Amino acid sequence: MKIFAALVALAMLPMGAPGAQQGQAHGQYVYILRLAPQFQAEAAWTDTENAVVARHFAWLTDAVNSGQVILAGRTTESLDKTFGIVIFEADSAAAASEFMHSDPAVVAGLMSATVHPYSVALQRK
Repeated sequence: MKIFAALVALAMLPMGAPGAQQGQAHGQYVYILRLAPQFQAEAAWTDTENAVVARHFAWLTDAVNSGQVILAGRTTESLDKTFGIVIFEADSAAAASEFMHSDPAVVAGLMSATVHPYSVALQRK
């Protein structure tokens, strides 16, 4: 019952800028990253993949420093189960998709990604 009440309360919070869900206005988005199947075993990794991850991390760091990325991280499970998330702001769904597809890990095919409209409802101080 407590979970239901919390979900109802969460659903009643503002969902960001008007039109953000339709991608028509500035809003928040999340993209979810998963390793490509051929890289889900550590033995498959070479200096090339490690360099891609370094570029991915540097690119996200720049986006955090510019204020576009709110949060980025990954789970710490085995490589075949892990996934990453990037919560960020964009002017439209098209701009969000373009941002996600510019991620060096996505460009290199090391990771696949899907983007979704998102709204941060609660954040610790």
